[in-house]
Amino acid sequence: MSTFVLSSDQGGPVKKIDYAAALNQEQLAVVLGGDGACLVLAGAGSGKTRTLTYRVAYLIEHGVDPASILLLTFTNKASREMVERVEHVLGPSAKGIWGGTFHSVGARLLRMFAEELEYKKNFSILDADDSRDLIKAVMKDLKIDPKARRFPASGVVGDIISFARNTQQSIEDALEIKHPNFMPFSGEIEEIARQYTVRKKQANVMDFDDLLTNFAMLLESPHVGMRIAERFRYVLVDEYQDTNAVQARIVAAISRVHKNIIAVGDDAQSIYAFRGADVKNILSFPEQHPNARIFKLLTNYRSTPEILDLANESLSHNVDQFQKELVGLREKGGKPKLIACQSASQEARYVAEQILALRNEGTALANIAVLFRSSAHSQQLEFELMKRDVPYEYRGGQKFFERAHIKDIVSFLRIYENPKDEIAWLRSLGLQTGIGAATATEVARQAVSLERIEEVTDENGIVPPTRGRGGWDDMMKILKTMVSKGRVPADLIRTVSSSTYQDYLEREYPNFRERLEDLEQLALFAENYEDLSAFLADISLYDDVLAQRQEAGRGDNERLILSTIHQAKGLEWDSVFIIHLADNAFPNKRALAEEGGLEEERRLFYVAVTRARRQLFLSYPLTMGHETLMFNQPSTFIDEVNPRLFDRVELREAGFGAKRVSKPSSGEWSWDDDGEYEEPTIQIAPTTVFKKTETKKPLKPGSFLRDIEDL
Repeated sequence: MSTFVLSSDQGGPVKKIDYAAALNQEQLAVVLGGDGACLVLAGAGSGKTRTLTYRVAYLIEHGVDPASILLLTFTNKASREMVERVEHVLGPSAKGIWGGTFHSVGARLLRMFAEELEYKKNFSILDADDSRDLIKAVMKDLKIDPKARRFPASGVVGDIISFARNTQQSIEDALEIKHPNFMPFSGEIEEIARQYTVRKKQANVMDFDDLLTNFAMLLESPHVGMRIAERFRYVLVDEYQDTNAVQARIVAAISRVHKNIIAVGDDAQSIYAFRGADVKNILSFPEQHPNARIFKLLTNYRSTPEILDLANESLSHNVDQFQKELVGLREKGGKPKLIACQSASQEARYVAEQILALRNEGTALANIAVLFRSSAHSQQLEFELMKRDVPYEYRGGQKFFERAHIKDIVSFLRIYENPKDEIAWLRSLGLQTGIGAATATEVARQAVSLERIEEVTDENGIVPPTRGRGGWDDMMKILKTMVSKGRVPADLIRTVSSSTYQDYLEREYPNFRERLEDLEQLALFAENYEDLSAFLADISLYDDVLAQRQEAGRGDNERLILSTIHQAKGLEWDSVFIIHLADNAFPNKRALAEEGGLEEERRLFYVAVTRARRQLFLSYPLTMGHETLMFNQPSTFIDEVNPRLFDRVELREAGFGAKRVSKPSSGEWSWDDDGEYEEPTIQIAPTTVFKKTETKKPLKPGSFLRDIEDL
């Protein structure tokens, strides 16, 4: 009789791994010596995922039960990737590892021990919309109506409560940091937070913050907490620099029995303080664990040495950090290019032309990214890409003219231009304090019977609403001020954005400051227009062209990436452009006012630089605006490093006698007789359209989208 053995997905012989062959010496040291408390400082592009994967594989290969290994990450994708890699390396014997985000692992354990915190095991988890709705219900019961008084909306109240919980601060302290204008409401917000907590408990529900705070409480309980900590012999935490105060408590509590904790992270990439992350968690790790071993992964597999030289020197200006320098393994490339542009418009033209040139040289659009500090900085480039028909994917929010606050401002301009625009009336009225849908509909019905904006501001034939009279008066004040400004679009935009609409933004949106920056960028762009009609025509055509492209299904699988730097963390591209590197834009002025703000901004610059594999372009506009010129200095992060790290490029407009000056073959700047740098010069060509070889004459303001239709 013969025998056939079925394979088992429950286990099997452990594969033997040649760790010395699979890892470099830095990584190998972590894998072989990772017992006890260990801090792994993993520089950008240094293979931290590979290191964690092989550390877990090493433990299992040496007899550690996979179910006693806990892997904590910040995304489910990262957790799945690492677990799948371990299973690929070891085979079925790796089944059973506990891996997931802090929230998902917390939810799993809270299901098991819910009664310990006086919950039932079948508790529901509220998503962001559910949480906002419950806070709104609490506010209604407390007779707090944000529409009737200038109180923050439920979404902003929820953000304040969440920030306070994740940073382990009081509501008052959170308000001081996030919304000082709302300090007079601190008592009421504290009561909302208290009742919100009671209502959740009564309904047997938890929100996302509860999954962390209740997880921490569970682990810190003397009985159940010790049982859980005893279960997990080895705890590995990814992206430790991004942990907040509650997550740091969780890590400390769950590793307190066996004390085998590997915290992997990079203090140089701690950029999420606005979400509550605290860089002090990773900086103080050696103090929290006096016998901790510190490993450094500094071999960079991603970027050329020239790019790393810039990253290293920039970061050297930070004081609160672990000292380390990335060492590149890639072959040498060109220095990062530094481009001073006359204006944001010229910067956008240069970036668009360089992107098309890179594509023609063989770099796929998907391997090119344009990064920026704030979403407001992308607006000029988005228009330029539309003009040239370059497909792009926007990460970090909606495209510029699709954003709600941009549409709000445009609705006021549409009323000014055409008082019969009922849709614009309904949108603008809905923003005013005390005016609901019914009142807005009634007022709009009266307003659209008028022909001229002056008739509206004189209130001819309009009966002011009894309910929401204050909001109506605010709107009339805005429209009357607009009439006094004439028809210059930029003046009209600034009139609306500096009005009571600013209060509305702060009440409604946690990120109201970023939205105000967007509105100033809209005004700066509008300075290219002298007449309101042309400006509104281009805005409407932008929407039309975008809709036509989406409906047409052009089949452009290859798209350029536009992204905020925060959204780009963890990603990489062959060629990277960092735009708007002006001192009034990056570092961010608001961030500089906060403790440690400059160092975090420098870390953000470091993250942006280290996204590039082969080519890096850094640019900034020397001026902003058209009628109201603002002169910019280059970013602090450019000025503070050695100028020899850059290949400086001078731009000249084609048709003005400019000629291309070849860069010295050595790749270095040349020196003239006066000891000054002689910089390579390139021309800005006439508009080049994606996938087309012909050129077009430069477009006049207010005409470019109409010209697109002629292509």
